[in-house]
Amino acid sequence: MDEVGLGKSLQDARKKAGLTQQELCQKASLSYSTLAKIERGAIKSPSIFTIQSIAGALGTSLSELMGDSIPSTDTKKRTRSGVRFVYFDINGVLVRFFHRAFGQLAKDSDVPADKIETAFWHYNDAVCRGELKMEAFNRVFAERLGMKALDWQSYYMEAIDPIEEMRELVVWTAERYHVGLLSNIMPGFIDEMFEHKILPDVAYDAIIDSSKVGAIKPEPRIYEIAQDWAECEPAEILLIDDSRANLMAAERMGWKVLWFDDYRPEESVQHVRMALEPDV
Repeated sequence: MDEVGLGKSLQDARKKAGLTQQELCQKASLSYSTLAKIERGAIKSPSIFTIQSIAGALGTSLSELMGDSIPSTDTKKRTRSGVRFVYFDINGVLVRFFHRAFGQLAKDSDVPADKIETAFWHYNDAVCRGELKMEAFNRVFAERLGMKALDWQSYYMEAIDPIEEMRELVVWTAERYHVGLLSNIMPGFIDEMFEHKILPDVAYDAIIDSSKVGAIKPEPRIYEIAQDWAECEPAEILLIDDSRANLMAAERMGWKVLWFDDYRPEESVQHVRMALEPDV
């Protein structure tokens, strides 16, 4: 089965299951662009991990979805330290947003930025775990600031600034290793970032959205989920994150870790690229 045949088979299975592309993306934790490319045959060799996620979300087996074309070996490389799966954090690694978003909200609400941040962090974990809906968060956040209403997602999307040095690195990494996103994020934010082409457009093998899995970093549960989805041994996984607490938690799980400094992105990118040099 070639890539066009696989795409047609996947599309037929999705329609038979009564799912839209967006619904399947949510169930399989894939980006919309990745699924759309696979269905139209634009990805020549989609990862076996990605196809397994899709098959699981559709309630079918890998063999039923791919027929006799299941790859017998993993063609991705390993780094010199044995890493074959790389998870990237989003906020602070792929994008920046906090200061600009809080600054704009301070202007609109006439509330000091420090008070805005205090109110925001009071509720952030609950929203990122999916315990508090965005509508409820917007309501209580607005009340704390004395505003009639606000849409935090709009403030976030208008303020985020992609770290351009990372875009090329993620593409380079995805060509050599399995890659995924592992983020403490509010509901719907990752999907909108893909729609606006803010995140690097590669075929991610796993997208761990905290609001969907019900756990946040540095809680052990989110790393357990990410490790299951990566289908790797702990020492084969590398996490790139800007939070030392998140990195320490991953290290306790047996993962390899690298700290990313978004104030010195060029230096950080060079450091990451050196660590990702493939084994020869």
